[in-house]
Amino acid sequence: MRKWKWMRFSFSTPDPATGTVSLKTPVSKLRGVGPRVEDKLKRLGIERLGDMLFHLPHRYSDRTRLTPIGRIEAGTEVLIEGTIELAQVKFGRRRSLLVRLSDNTGAILLRFFHFSKSQQAGLEAGNRLRCFGSVRAGPQMLEIIHPEYQRLEGDDSPPLADTLTPIYPATEGVNQPLLRRIASAALDCVTRKPELLPDYLPAELLQRLDYPDLLQALQTVHQPPADADTAALEAGTHPAQQRLAFEELLAFHLSQRRQRHQQQQRPAPPLTRHSDLLTRFFAQLPFTPTGAQQRVIGEIETDLANAYPMLRLLQGDVGSGKTVVAAAAALLAIDSGWQVAIMAPTELLAEQHFRNLCGWLEALDCTPVLLTGRLKRADRDQALQAIETGAASVVIGTHALFQETVAFHRLGLVIIDEQHRFGVHQRLALLEKGVAEDMSPHQLIMTATPIPRTLAMSLHADLDVSIIDELPPGRQPVNTVVLAESRRDDLIERISAACREGRQVYWVCPLIEESDTFDYQAATETSELLTEQLPGVRVGLIHGRLKAGDKAAVMDAFKAGDIDLLVATTVIEVGVDVPNASLMIIENAERMGLAQLHQLRGRVGRGSRRSDCVLLYRAPLGDLARARLEVMRTSEDGFVIAERDLALRGPGELMGTRQTGLPSLRIADFGRDQQLIPLLHGAAEQLSRHNPDKIDALIARWQHASQGYSQV
Repeated sequence: MRKWKWMRFSFSTPDPATGTVSLKTPVSKLRGVGPRVEDKLKRLGIERLGDMLFHLPHRYSDRTRLTPIGRIEAGTEVLIEGTIELAQVKFGRRRSLLVRLSDNTGAILLRFFHFSKSQQAGLEAGNRLRCFGSVRAGPQMLEIIHPEYQRLEGDDSPPLADTLTPIYPATEGVNQPLLRRIASAALDCVTRKPELLPDYLPAELLQRLDYPDLLQALQTVHQPPADADTAALEAGTHPAQQRLAFEELLAFHLSQRRQRHQQQQRPAPPLTRHSDLLTRFFAQLPFTPTGAQQRVIGEIETDLANAYPMLRLLQGDVGSGKTVVAAAAALLAIDSGWQVAIMAPTELLAEQHFRNLCGWLEALDCTPVLLTGRLKRADRDQALQAIETGAASVVIGTHALFQETVAFHRLGLVIIDEQHRFGVHQRLALLEKGVAEDMSPHQLIMTATPIPRTLAMSLHADLDVSIIDELPPGRQPVNTVVLAESRRDDLIERISAACREGRQVYWVCPLIEESDTFDYQAATETSELLTEQLPGVRVGLIHGRLKAGDKAAVMDAFKAGDIDLLVATTVIEVGVDVPNASLMIIENAERMGLAQLHQLRGRVGRGSRRSDCVLLYRAPLGDLARARLEVMRTSEDGFVIAERDLALRGPGELMGTRQTGLPSLRIADFGRDQQLIPLLHGAAEQLSRHNPDKIDALIARWQHASQGYSQV
């Protein structure tokens, strides 16, 4: 049960640095914020008063007017006043305190499941209350569960709020009144001393964008006037919120540019053609690289010739031929006498890269070496020696590449595949392996998870971006069908017919949760069931718990045509290439994101046969799942799918924030605020030309949440 307490926030001591209250004042200096509450506030990123300014409400309630009880409706939030007619404790499956409150227009029931004796004593018949809460239909009459309430003395009625009431993101043990009081204290600081919150954006820029200044924006967001556009505020599109989002995005963009500038100050080995090695590579390929591949190779070759590190992101849709581009880049490094490291997120993908590159490079007298965590001791020692002496010109591996025992002879180029699956520290650890002769290695980062262009502009201001926007000739379109699980028997017959025609089939089991155990169980049970239902069909099984050698054996058997139907977890999502596989079933597709579904579907359509992908779903479908499956049914373009995924779910899920290292912004949202991104470049240039002294302070204000906002 919540009771309003009308009190001003006071401080136990002044700020030790200034002798006065400031935005750097720890929240622990506020009366009522003890060590336990302080620890809980830290979970929200609130350690100082300034932190609270940028901890924004996610919705608002209107307590600026009283609603007569006789006029309230179920499903609304209301502020009411009335007199208690009756209060009693009801015993049943769950004890509750029922309070009947009435005014001269009607009555409503207040229901409390948690209450003390003292609170019960304060809710006696005849007492007057002001209450706020959500109205619902009860068994006998309208009711409010656990309203916020305030006891009124006599006939007095305290003044109503003159602004909308903010509802903040909270955590257990930190209630809304506490957060409101901290926000009020912080706003009071900057209102009395505006110099505590300098505005780093040029006035002419704010005028051009029609944005308020920083203090006005924060006042509006924390204490909106009663007539504010609540819908815009809750959608995050109010001009005050957009102004804050723009400044945060600009700070992030400037920090990325600064990082790029710092990286370019380091020396790197120029990697250029010294022989006909690259020409011979192209001549032996059984196909001609697409125009897009040739364009991107040209961009990379220009970068590698520089005496500072290349930092390039290579985006290419599933099956667009990124590996050929990576091989060409590797040969430029080898031709200059430097080593190349290619890091893949899974052993399956690392092994496939190794097989592909062996086929292309061994004829050119370049010897790739594979280094994964499951190599036998003797093979590992041999690989480590070849890497350290320089006998291995190309080293392909997983996380094992950046372990302490790995020492490169002359690492000049690092290629990271599916970079979003590696943490920042893992990527840096591999780069540190390349510091040789006081040189830093060049970096080529590849991803088959398309990122919308506008998003890439902001996310990767520290990188140049190349896009392979052309698929190799001969790639077959994939016919995508959405099918209810109730038609599973029809699907079994379809698989049987496909296998009789000589086609091979993937059956992908759902990702139940991030657990090898659950994925393994789902795949194993499905494999056993399909073996029973499809006599004569050779069923194989692959999942994350298989040993590396066993995985390779299963995939080799599938490639060779010795397995008709491969039951798999999402371990096959990236990099598996079996041209004869032309039918894929994805079970419980409604549980997966668009990027993952698109990656999985890309495993078929690689040969000359017509290919099909069946998205099996379990009813009922939610609106988001239905929209997601419809996108998959109607589009094969990875960039179109990425744009739709961004619109549907935001970049956190689109790219997998937990995996990608996508910045965790406090206010801005890359999906919602896409229209701001093209403005960042001009604003950054303007600030750099006219107010370079403000850039450090602007970046410091919007440091990552984990570092706090101590420089506000």
